[in-house]
Amino acid sequence: MQSMVYTADANSLPALVGRDEDVERVEALLGSVDSGGAVLLSGEPGVGKTTLLNLLGQRALTAGARVLRAGGAAIESEVAYSGLNQLLFPVWEESSGTLEGAHREALRVALGFGSGTPPDRFLVSNAALVLLRGAAAETPILLIVDDLQWVDPASAAVLQFVARRLSGSRITFLAATHRGKRGPLESGGRAEYEIPPLDGESSRLLAGLRHPDLAGCALDCVIAAAQGNPLALVELPAALSGPQRAGLERLPDPLPFSRRLREAFGSRVAALPAATRRLLLVSALEETGDVAVLQAAVQRLCSASGPTDFEAAECHGLVHIDQFGHRLRFLHPMIRTAVLEGSTTTERRAVHRELAEVLNEWPDRRAYHLGEACTELDECVAALLEGSAHRLVRRGDATAAIRALTKAAHLSPGAADRARRLSAAAYIRADASGELITASRLIDDARRVGTDERALLYSAAVSVHRLLDGEGDIDTAHQTLLKAIESLDRSYDARDLALDEALHLLVLLCCLGGRQELWVPLEKILDRLGADVPRLLAVYVATQGDPARTALPAQRDLEELIAGLPQETNPARITRIGVVSLTADRFADVRDAVSRISPQGRKQIFVLPLLCTDAFLTGRWDEATALADQGVRLCKELSFEAVSWYFVYYRAVVAAARGDAVAAGEAAEAMALWGTSRGAFHLVTLAEHVQVLIRQAEGDFERVYGHAAAVSAAGELAPYTPVALLVMVDLVEAAVRTGRREEAAAHVRAVRSAGIARLSPRRAMLVDAAAAMAAEADEAAIELFEQALSHPGVQQWPFDWARVTLAYGERLRKARSTTEARASLRAALAAFEELGARPWADRAARTLQASGGMTRRAEGPEPVMLTPQELEIARLAATGLTNKQIAERLYLSPRTVGGHLGRIFPKLGIASRAALRDALINLGER
Repeated sequence: MQSMVYTADANSLPALVGRDEDVERVEALLGSVDSGGAVLLSGEPGVGKTTLLNLLGQRALTAGARVLRAGGAAIESEVAYSGLNQLLFPVWEESSGTLEGAHREALRVALGFGSGTPPDRFLVSNAALVLLRGAAAETPILLIVDDLQWVDPASAAVLQFVARRLSGSRITFLAATHRGKRGPLESGGRAEYEIPPLDGESSRLLAGLRHPDLAGCALDCVIAAAQGNPLALVELPAALSGPQRAGLERLPDPLPFSRRLREAFGSRVAALPAATRRLLLVSALEETGDVAVLQAAVQRLCSASGPTDFEAAECHGLVHIDQFGHRLRFLHPMIRTAVLEGSTTTERRAVHRELAEVLNEWPDRRAYHLGEACTELDECVAALLEGSAHRLVRRGDATAAIRALTKAAHLSPGAADRARRLSAAAYIRADASGELITASRLIDDARRVGTDERALLYSAAVSVHRLLDGEGDIDTAHQTLLKAIESLDRSYDARDLALDEALHLLVLLCCLGGRQELWVPLEKILDRLGADVPRLLAVYVATQGDPARTALPAQRDLEELIAGLPQETNPARITRIGVVSLTADRFADVRDAVSRISPQGRKQIFVLPLLCTDAFLTGRWDEATALADQGVRLCKELSFEAVSWYFVYYRAVVAAARGDAVAAGEAAEAMALWGTSRGAFHLVTLAEHVQVLIRQAEGDFERVYGHAAAVSAAGELAPYTPVALLVMVDLVEAAVRTGRREEAAAHVRAVRSAGIARLSPRRAMLVDAAAAMAAEADEAAIELFEQALSHPGVQQWPFDWARVTLAYGERLRKARSTTEARASLRAALAAFEELGARPWADRAARTLQASGGMTRRAEGPEPVMLTPQELEIARLAATGLTNKQIAERLYLSPRTVGGHLGRIFPKLGIASRAALRDALINLGER
């Protein structure tokens, strides 16, 4: 490597992505350019050591220093003083006059400027230090040595000598080496700094800047493989094909190396002893890092290999073995890739074969290695891989399942078996990752080799995904899938994975369609299955199809599904259980299980609506909007337009409740237009719900009634229309306010008859509130409102609770119970303000002012008056006692305690039990 002397160019200092903090820390370690000192940088190949040296060199130049640079190279590592030659050559002519005879002669011979007896190393070291001090007399010097690990030993010794004697000089020394290779500054450097990988944000920025054409899914794969390594972030995309970069083809695993990556990482592996390379190859292919398995496989390959090979690999900074010696891991994914690239197909197959032999107790791992070792068609191995794939799907590892099925298909002698396995792989790919182009190619391959019933089901399912992700309509997708299911010659078997997945997909289509004619054929299929219908499928249909009529009988089965969640690993099942839990307001019981699902890709598209629903109902509206924004972006990236409208809906309901009628209205109109044009009438009814909220906020109850009745006419709960449960209170209130008391009473009767109140405390609160609104007598209405607010835990749904509390306060005012009305209105106002529901807060404030009470913002709260019994109940509840425990102490019924708390909360202006303690302190009662 040739020496470099920088010249300052203040107009073009290099910039590094994500390295501002690293630059500052290294400069702080170096000190000023004329203070003297040494710093050793270390890091993995490609982490940016050289680039950082360049930047620091340029900054030193602008600060008035002179920069001398050298770099180690393997080809010159045996040439004595070659590194020193690079470093001192630029200053030899101008500064060698400062050396005395012996020093000058020794350094002249060492640097190769003349012949003579090999000089004494100590003399050379002193001469180099004198030369540098002389050169730095007028201008401070920064010495930069890159690739210190390759510097020849003679130069390394001189550099160590110099580095230890820089204090007080005007010379600073900055060197860089591979991680774990500290070299000559091991004992002489003042400071060391290991350059860390880039963080996620910087990684995405760097890769995006260098490769702006990289599709989102490809960018994610590159970032995952690079693990913050800048060279990998820049070079990995360069080795991909055009379709791979555009996200049209699945990326290979591992990602291919470019020439520069091969030089950076492959050279380190190639220089290792054969036994160590063999160990690394076994480790790269085994993947789990189980040291016992690695040792067994290595010993089968070569009995001479042993623990020393592990130590050699660790000493070279390539792997790490945990302190208990149980697990081995590569220090960077690029090292594993370099090991694989440096091996032959024959070597890899031999390793896979031996790994299969030592993994008899791990059927899935054994099946994988048997498949990789096979060179001919083998039905036994193909069957093992297919069985493994089904287990992997249940564990949520879709990628491994696809790999297993694809390999099984390639090893299948029979055409029908090959078609089935390829079709199954295609369906999982379409369902789990949304890679429809690749999935379609697999389906085409399957059709060319043969078919069977399950292959037809998988093929139809992939077609449905293409329709949902594109411009296709619900009816076409429904007919495509239904035809495939009904074409089965044999009796239905719900244990068949293909049929189970097809039926769940058919339920999704029925839900989106929102029409009875779509559900009827599905119900006939379930009738054929009879008692064999899987519990989850039965509950899914009961809660999503016509919940007003069928959700209640499914409660016991739902309980059992929720109880089994701690042991569940299948993301699809967890997500579906999460969906069915929402009808009974049980999402809090499944939240932990849902959080275990990987927050990546298409899986997250189906998880996010659950999180949005939960966030909206529990009053975390900013979070709901953020989640919805994330969902819209994901759907756009993964081309899943049908589901994206659910996220549009959640953005719209928050906007409507907060008074942004324009944004909410535009979203509702777009939803209705898209849903109508494609037969997705569930989206049309969701759009009506948004319109209901918009008109509620405006106080336009005539239009509220029109939109609510469009979802479900007064006096009935429209079949197969879940949104009917969302607008039942709005319809009743609007009917009362527009003089339609008979319609309001009829709707309350319909809701009570359906047993909606038994679904959850929240539903019970809303049913009682609707009945209270429809009641003509104030006394009956007030009793019903108190009953509504006394249901356990209803404060955890603050928007619904605040709306009922507001209606209660309005009715109390009408009944001239002014003091109680003010307390309820204040509580509702506080809750609406906390949510940012401005129109509702304004309505509460207006009613409060009309009742003779000033709003809190104008005057502050009036004195709160609790009865002695209310005060005692509040104190006990503040300690954490349940209603039942309080009732036992005070010789009351739990229902009476709940009723008292329902009145206490509005009086104190709080919305939850958790706020009792602070409220009592403010009241001076604690």
